[in-house]
Amino acid sequence: MDPLKLPPIDYGALLPMLILFGAACLGVLVEVAVPRRARNAVQLALSLLAVVAALVAVVLERGTRTITIGGAVAVDGPTLFLQGAILVLGGVSLMLIGERSVERGGAFVSEAAVTVGSQRDVQQTSGQPGATEVYPLSVFALGGMLLFVAANDLLTMFVALEVFSLPLYLLCALARRRRLLSQEAALKYFLLGSYASAFFLFGVAFIYGFAGGIQLGEVHEAVANPQRSEVLLYVGLGMVAIGLLFKAALAPFHVWTPDVYQGAPTPVTAFMAACTKVAAFGALLRVLYVAFEGVRWDFQPVLGGIAVLTMFIGAILAVTQTDLKRLLAYSSIANAGYLMVGVLALNDEGLSSTMFYLVAYGFSVLAAFAIISLVRDPDGEATHLSKWAGIGRKSPLLAGAFTFILLAFAGIPLTSGFTSKFAVFGAAVDGGQTWLVIFGVITSMLLAFPYLRVVVLMWLSEPGESTPAVSIPGFLTSAVLALGVIVTVALGVVPAPLIELTREAAEFVR
Repeated sequence: MDPLKLPPIDYGALLPMLILFGAACLGVLVEVAVPRRARNAVQLALSLLAVVAALVAVVLERGTRTITIGGAVAVDGPTLFLQGAILVLGGVSLMLIGERSVERGGAFVSEAAVTVGSQRDVQQTSGQPGATEVYPLSVFALGGMLLFVAANDLLTMFVALEVFSLPLYLLCALARRRRLLSQEAALKYFLLGSYASAFFLFGVAFIYGFAGGIQLGEVHEAVANPQRSEVLLYVGLGMVAIGLLFKAALAPFHVWTPDVYQGAPTPVTAFMAACTKVAAFGALLRVLYVAFEGVRWDFQPVLGGIAVLTMFIGAILAVTQTDLKRLLAYSSIANAGYLMVGVLALNDEGLSSTMFYLVAYGFSVLAAFAIISLVRDPDGEATHLSKWAGIGRKSPLLAGAFTFILLAFAGIPLTSGFTSKFAVFGAAVDGGQTWLVIFGVITSMLLAFPYLRVVVLMWLSEPGESTPAVSIPGFLTSAVLALGVIVTVALGVVPAPLIELTREAAEFVR
């Protein structure tokens, strides 16, 4: 095609991503130009302002259906809804990242290059200002996520995958306390993520060999009218799926999740649990619904088996956990399985219910990690289950909020957890995947046990000498917790507005 005849680039459709990438670059300059004592406030304000501006740009594009930049980016209903969800959840996550009053200096190490166990390391744990580089890294990751869910060709999707993954690898290593555990988590995440990215890239090469192009529309046409060996198609699809399933934390590509969730700073864990899951499933939806819909009968049983394996691994191993962050990690794995049940419905209801589930789960998990950040002993956050015994007697309000969130995870009625599971299971039944729903119900019952065990421990156990103190939440943590609880209640009691919004958005452009 003559470059002079290419359609003009739709900069309005790209504006949310451009705003975030520009703000991330500006944040790097702030690190150089602004004095350290004022840097945290400036960076937090800049990051939140960028997220709000990008969200306004997404809202203004409502109703847009276009493919731009030579077919590399698609802006349609799912793109805009998922971008809006990422920005809202990302803004709430940034508030948790910006909290500095719960622990003096914040959750992040004062300097990333501090040697573990050195005198400077000991000094920085006593309250030196935390690293503010986390803000441009987080905003850069959010920009990559927006591009990831909008990517209309596999190479752009790969670039977006790396753009949001690399900042996350760094963020995982920046915990103020338990530095070795944090660095170990970051290294595991980096190494396993690199392998997953390599699989994805090899898959792109195989699909190019089959379709003669990497745009999702071209792949769709090649699947409908194959001209080359279908071995290339299935090998490529399998490899691309590995890269996406890794990010979504689906078994057997989930092994990084418990260690990374436990070792990363809690605000970063919350950020990954909420936003990365939206990005991963957004890309998975686009790939399966747009490019490979023609081979649905081939990949449905395989991915269905993966969904069942994921639900059982998440539910069963959650029962054995003694650390709350690891318990929520396995809970996240199980929820990835429930989301896959909605994805495999492969109908409009499956698409809309999956998007609804992502939003509902995102707010609940942010509230859960906000609560975990408040229960502390002299060594930092007290995440071992034994230390939560009697918390309900010491802080009934916090324990009540956590109980409500755990019941939402368990899928109790009048919570967003029940509504979202009911939605994805209903879509799966309509799509002929009743067998997945049966396994989903069984694993939901299994997964209720570890949640109820925590509830019993908090309320029916006597506080002991080792029971930690509950910190007074700062304004930012209070806002995150309040938002999480309110949305969890609202989506359980009056879910219709969001469900209607997801249904309006449930149509891809090719």
